[in-house]
Amino acid sequence: MEEISNQRKRVPHLTWMRNPMNIDQFEDGPLSLVPFLDPRLEEVLKKMGIQSLFPVQVAVWNETIGPGAFERDICVNSPTGSGKTLAYALPIVQTLALRKIRCLRALVVLPTRDLALQVKDVFAAIASVVGLRVGLAIGQSSIEDERLELVKRPNLGLYSPFDPEDGEMELQTAVDILVATPGRLMDHINMTKGFSLEHLCYLVIDETDKLLRDAYQSWLPTVLQLTKSDYQAGRSSNICALHGSLTTLRRCGAERGFKGKVYPRLVKFILSATLTQDPSKISQLYLHHPLLLTSGDKRYKLPKSLESFKLVCRSKLKPLYLVALLLNLVGEKSIVFTSSVETTHRLSNLLNFFGELPFKISEYSRNQHQAMRSKKLKSFKEGKTHVLIATDAMTRGMDVEGIRNVINYDIPAYIKTFIHRAGRTARAGQSGRCFTFLRQNEIKRFEKMLEKADANSCPSYSLPEDSVENFHPLYLSALEKLKEHEETRKGKRTSSSFGSAQASKRQKSRTEELKE
Repeated sequence: MEEISNQRKRVPHLTWMRNPMNIDQFEDGPLSLVPFLDPRLEEVLKKMGIQSLFPVQVAVWNETIGPGAFERDICVNSPTGSGKTLAYALPIVQTLALRKIRCLRALVVLPTRDLALQVKDVFAAIASVVGLRVGLAIGQSSIEDERLELVKRPNLGLYSPFDPEDGEMELQTAVDILVATPGRLMDHINMTKGFSLEHLCYLVIDETDKLLRDAYQSWLPTVLQLTKSDYQAGRSSNICALHGSLTTLRRCGAERGFKGKVYPRLVKFILSATLTQDPSKISQLYLHHPLLLTSGDKRYKLPKSLESFKLVCRSKLKPLYLVALLLNLVGEKSIVFTSSVETTHRLSNLLNFFGELPFKISEYSRNQHQAMRSKKLKSFKEGKTHVLIATDAMTRGMDVEGIRNVINYDIPAYIKTFIHRAGRTARAGQSGRCFTFLRQNEIKRFEKMLEKADANSCPSYSLPEDSVENFHPLYLSALEKLKEHEETRKGKRTSSSFGSAQASKRQKSRTEELKE
């Protein structure tokens, strides 16, 4: 009875989710055989080293540029590294290129700055060859700098720099596609004059489950309401379309059209490797006749070319086993995931105290400034750093070429987390390995977690005992150095706090003297 009950729980409540289109039925599509592909886009894709589209990209293309022709909202639930970014970027760029109108017509929202930078690079690489401009709103630079890029004022048909003192001139968005994080998007909606969503044709919500889980200043209802209001305003003033002025047409929302329709709906792309099935969350999106594209019959799916292993060890010796494992993997890019910022920082310091190891280690966490994270990520991408110790800030959609190994130093709490971590390797058809450190009492929970992704094969990975024991003296020495380092830092913080308290006391004393 319990098994039957569990099966019922796994059946999606939403009817359209029960009969998805299986991505696995599609094969890689050589660019020369992709129907209606713009020759300019074909050429730039080849220069990027892309000779064919992956199955998810072929499936989405068929439902947008192909027979589907954007008649339905697209929801994609496929493994990490399967090519979801290009799957939506390519048809959006091709469609927007048909009309040479400089206004914001596609918005891509992502949960993190690093992921937004990555997606912006994909769009920029293909959009420039067809004359489209791509903007970025993530808070990496000041909001004033972003305004200069996003908003322009028309000048005899050309676009000149935005002048905030010019109150008489109508301001307009100067990019065709905007990649944004929700917080900075809301800043521009609320504070940037001339920033408008009235012409928006496409809304992409990448890593949907995370963006729906966190409210982010109610960005989603705000965006949907703005586009809905502009749509209704356009319909009510259809007479504007009879006038020849391009500015008038834009103000009425007429240029949001495609397929010859003047006032179309807003097309949505919803994507994740772990797409939620919660009706209360999905309902927030107001999807139109949605089509679900998924890989296989399991909600959670790991890359086909991924090998998973478990390493059982005592907690106190985990750093020692990690060093031994990394020495086995030397020469290969590896990411080590921990459960917290504190563990990431402490483990990074500890490994660096081991002495002369034949690989360079770096820390990557949300506590670091964006510029620092970008620098660390660049070093890792270029192969200057071999091992990245990271929090789950690195798990969402990040694509670093050549990552061979993912190591779960701490067992992930949920299958979703495991899938997003493991998905940093075995991307785009390449092979990869995932190692998970476990205590003896965690084995059953971990194996039960993997059953949800139909990943029943997870053999043990053995390290030679002498390779572990040989590093024990270095490990004890590293622990002592870490202890001294932490005590020194603690002393500095105490001294700093004492100094601040003394300064505050002196200031208070001077204030009292003035009062007297």
